[in-house]
Amino acid sequence: MLSAPAIADDHTVTDTPELTFERVFASPSLNGLAPRQAKLSPDGRYLTVLRNRDDERERYDLWGYDRETSEWTMLVDSEALGSGRELSEDEKMQRERARVGNLKGIISYQWVSDGSGVLVPLDGDLYLAKLDGEVTRLTDTEESELNPKLSPTGGSVSFVRERQLWVGKVGEAAAPITPKEGDTIRWGEAEFVAQEEMSRMDGYWWAPDDSRLVVQRTDEERVGIVTRAAIGAAGTKVFDQRYPVAGSDNAIVELFVMDPDGGNRVKVDLTSNQSPEHYNIEDPTDFYLVRVNWSPDGGLYVQRQNRQQTVLDMLKVDPSTGASEVLFTEKAATEDYWINIEDNYRFLKDGSMIWWSERDGFGHLYRLDFDDDGVQTHQITQGDYVVSNLVGVDQDSETVFFTANRVNLRDQSVYSTSYRELSGFPTALTIGGYQHSAAMDQAGKSLLISRSRHDQPTQSYLAQQNGDRIAWVEENALDASHPYTPYLASHRPAEFGTIKAADGTTDLHYKMVTPEMEPGKKYPVFYYHYSGPGPQVVTSGWDGALQQAVVDAGYIWFELDNRGSANRGVAFEQPLYHAMGGVEVDDQREGAEFLKTLDFVDGGKIALYGWSYGGYMTLKQMQADPGLYAAGISGAPVTKWELYDTHYTERYMGDPREVPEAYEAASAIPDATKISDPLLLIHGMADDNVVFENSSELISVLQENNVPFEMMLYPGYTHRVSGENISPHLWNTIFTFLERNGVTPPE
Repeated sequence: MLSAPAIADDHTVTDTPELTFERVFASPSLNGLAPRQAKLSPDGRYLTVLRNRDDERERYDLWGYDRETSEWTMLVDSEALGSGRELSEDEKMQRERARVGNLKGIISYQWVSDGSGVLVPLDGDLYLAKLDGEVTRLTDTEESELNPKLSPTGGSVSFVRERQLWVGKVGEAAAPITPKEGDTIRWGEAEFVAQEEMSRMDGYWWAPDDSRLVVQRTDEERVGIVTRAAIGAAGTKVFDQRYPVAGSDNAIVELFVMDPDGGNRVKVDLTSNQSPEHYNIEDPTDFYLVRVNWSPDGGLYVQRQNRQQTVLDMLKVDPSTGASEVLFTEKAATEDYWINIEDNYRFLKDGSMIWWSERDGFGHLYRLDFDDDGVQTHQITQGDYVVSNLVGVDQDSETVFFTANRVNLRDQSVYSTSYRELSGFPTALTIGGYQHSAAMDQAGKSLLISRSRHDQPTQSYLAQQNGDRIAWVEENALDASHPYTPYLASHRPAEFGTIKAADGTTDLHYKMVTPEMEPGKKYPVFYYHYSGPGPQVVTSGWDGALQQAVVDAGYIWFELDNRGSANRGVAFEQPLYHAMGGVEVDDQREGAEFLKTLDFVDGGKIALYGWSYGGYMTLKQMQADPGLYAAGISGAPVTKWELYDTHYTERYMGDPREVPEAYEAASAIPDATKISDPLLLIHGMADDNVVFENSSELISVLQENNVPFEMMLYPGYTHRVSGENISPHLWNTIFTFLERNGVTPPE
């Protein structure tokens, strides 16, 4: 049950500076230091991180920490070493799909297998940085080197350049090992839907002993073209982008095993063992390549998913012949559900593997043993909670480490348990009340843990296997030196609670942050939502200073996870099946009705804000309930699911050629004229994910039917409209729009 937020008896005047949107997005970041991609060296001695600068929050340099000397050293200064050269369009789009398109400097790196240094891509070229400070430039070309890797033993470097895979000995010139075949053929790159929807950025994989590579060949000839106009401030570039919209043909994906010089090339059989029940036998190429892995003993394994995403086959491949067999098959937990792709699996030295599955209704870990009788399955974790991440495995002690929301749905904590004894009672390695993530070294001996809370920015530390902290990587304490400290006096705590979903039985979790309020006054609500499948919005973690800036401006911040969001199990997500834009609207309506019952809420001043799926939901909610919301902000919305890509859309909605009525009901176009409350539409004009046609079609319908609305378009920006200058403009635009329409705090 909700307890009323604390209400101030009077206005207390403090010296707290105003938390403006300009300051929220300025440098240094109010989140404090936010290291990225923390990794332990192969021997566990060194820790490396990408650390952002105080004077340029989106630029990252490579730093290393020596655990023996407890000293930090900058290994690569991105500003001193980088050329500043403009990236190729392929690399720009790849960064967008990895959600790092706004970052500068170093965004990725890889340890050399012997721990002597790291491979660093920077401004389209490659560098080898040694721990003693020596940096060697490996490439110097006008073209970008995509997907660079060091071979497992560290002797060779590989990368994609101009749609070919190149390989060379470290320090020597690389050469292409795949042919040049034209504009629609790519070697060594993941196709669009793999990058955007499957979290697979790789298109080639080294064998553990450097002896062979398996390389993806992608033929985009049959993929439809979306003419994307990247409209900039001083001109427009037009790109014919191969974009497989729902119901259309995907790229043809093949795999080849070859020597490091490209010789002895063997094609992998990915089609002959498809079951007619689940695959398109008339077109056996109509499947998804999900994951490719070499096991420690040199075995090759491929995960293949059917077009409907209801079946995932683990194929065991003979690298010498390319022949494959189905090792086991994972099926959707129910007939009206789908397979959620994860990286939560690990091949073990004894030939077994750790595997993640939702087969019992919740995401849990299993041990799979393989023998002449088939697959023997042993459940490792169980209960009404979800294992979110397989952190590591210590095969010496037969222990598995993972994160899960076992105690509190809002918290992710780190746990360990035996994968052999199957006790069912994992050991908690972290304290409650925080949102945790973790990583481990390859042997599973050391933990690298990050945590945050709604009143504590992200902290990270090294820990022993039992969770005991060894040393802070970044304590990020809110002390006198922290950039957020001047604003602590006005920081407002988050309150959490539950309401019932529209079905009357399911609990939905919400988060509310209220401003300092006066008795008897009512306050407007800034109702943030995403609402779609995948992200869980309501957590115990730190959400940044933006939320506090909105609250400082006199608004109540509110968010609610409706049915369909992640980390609640199959039954909670399933209602979206063939029905997006339905149950989410109903549940979010319950959130608005709940707000109207609170005596400190101005029920006539509830403003919706969402981006991407949230932008779509703003439109659907305003169409369904005119007058319920005072105004709506729709950022980069999908308006017709036929315009979005195959893998994401068909996973939930099915094929539009088979269920057109589901797409018609889910569209935001047919009922666009029902929008009668103030609407602000926002879109980046170079968006390659939710293409601008989604908004332009909506704009046309609203204009042709004389429906008033406002819009703000951002030339040159993609799906992520962000930056130190553009972000304040975006958020000032939003709140100026709300003020114009009377959604303002009490005087």
